[in-house]
Amino acid sequence: LDEAAVRARLAALPAWSPDPEATVPTIVRTARFGGWLETIAFVNALAWLCHREDHHPDLAVGYDRATVRFSTHSAGGITERDLALAAACDALLASLSHRG
Repeated sequence: LDEAAVRARLAALPAWSPDPEATVPTIVRTARFGGWLETIAFVNALAWLCHREDHHPDLAVGYDRATVRFSTHSAGGITERDLALAAACDALLASLSHRG
């Protein structure tokens, strides 16, 4: 997807943004949690969702936060698949108790 299409689609995913540090177009979101166990529970649930779709994000995990980055390396940027999984990530977070 081109940059305009990605920005248009991100309007429906306000917690996600283009990652200015990425070398290829990537979308990123950081979620905060109450502590380590909540963070790991989210990471494990997201890992299962992504594994089912055979599409895997880059993750950075801290004590009370997880940063998720989606990009399709084989396409050299952001695809519909990345945006669909970002929406699935948002739905997962909405079902959990997290801090944003």
